Amino acid sequence: MTTRRDAVHDTLRKSEGFRSAQDVYAEMRLHGAKIGLTTVYRALQALADGGKVDVLRNDDGESVYRACATDTHHHHLVCRRCGHTVEVAGPAVERWAEMVGSEHGFTEVTHTVEVFGTCSTCSAEVKTG
Repeated sequence: MTTRRDAVHDTLRKSEGFRSAQDVYAEMRLHGAKIGLTTVYRALQALADGGKVDVLRNDDGESVYRACATDTHHHHLVCRRCGHTVEVAGPAVERWAEMVGSEHGFTEVTHTVEVFGTCSTCSAEVKTG
């Protein structure tokens, strides 16, 4: 599994933006990899569990994946049109999550924050298009 997981991770590292498991599978098969879709799903889950890839749900509820550029906790600013993604720190979000958890008696609080918008390139295309 490690070799296949590394191949899936390598495919994501070469990709721009978030990709679905089906996209990763199709890309790998296009380049001659002998891998099944179930194996791709398992590899993506293992990579996500290990903090090697970021996962978010798109507007259709589908999980999409992207190779992490950093090992530290972070959030994403994602373009709705092209999928361009920027990793951002959010110290205010971290403080807010801890405060809300504490106010309600929760400990070991974790969270996921994704911010969606339209990047400057796509905004410019809309204005000129």
